Amino acid sequence: MHFNPLPSVTTLSMMTMNNVAIGGPRFMLAGWVAQGLGIGAALLVFAPAFVAVTSEAQLYACLPILMLYPLALGWICYRQAVTLARHKRELLALSRTDSLSGLLNHGAWKDHLEIEFQRCRREQVGAAIALIDIDHFKTINDTYGHVTGDIVLRQLSKVLRQNLRASDLAGRYGGDEFCVILPGMPLNRATEVMDALRDRFSALAYVQDPTLRASLSIGLAPYQPAHADSTSWLNDADQALYEAKSSGRNRVSSVQGSWLRSV
Repeated sequence: MHFNPLPSVTTLSMMTMNNVAIGGPRFMLAGWVAQGLGIGAALLVFAPAFVAVTSEAQLYACLPILMLYPLALGWICYRQAVTLARHKRELLALSRTDSLSGLLNHGAWKDHLEIEFQRCRREQVGAAIALIDIDHFKTINDTYGHVTGDIVLRQLSKVLRQNLRASDLAGRYGGDEFCVILPGMPLNRATEVMDALRDRFSALAYVQDPTLRASLSIGLAPYQPAHADSTSWLNDADQALYEAKSSGRNRVSSVQGSWLRSV
């Protein structure tokens, strides 16, 4: 038995590469220790002679390992990186999505509101936000059950997706309250859009109980340069929503007036 540098170094290098790919530096160091102990034991037991000359057979035997193994390991690592990146994107999407409605959750929508506020201030453009509340939602839950209540919430999220622009950002603010950012939309147009959405939602029929009807109260607030921050903008929409609810519900109100219409 002889000790030849090329096959020995090739084997040790491939094993080290494998250990790094599997467990990083810590596993690599453990592999080096194991390999060193193995080499020491082999030297003691077999006392191989050192042969510096590599034969053609040894050279050709090493070539496939030198070429194919790094390619295979690189491809596996690449596929794993792609999979991990996809999982990361999916987890990020889940962390920013409301599980019931499929819309943005509270935190994600507030982040977008801050971005839109800064854009309006920087570019001196207009926008509007809407807070949407399902009228008497607690009564719906108490009368028809929470399962039906969840269906009503999903129906509202569906109506929002179907009737808003791709650039609009809808979210679930909490409970039965939803929220929408309408970039670049003036208040009069936003009022028309929200009132049409209110009409469509009020006209929905529910197979779970044909007697069930649900309506919306909506508060609108346009961006104004006087807003100190996104919270003050949101407070305007909240005041408009309170106006819609206190004025009889099933209507769209804004801080500059009301669009009163009942079904």
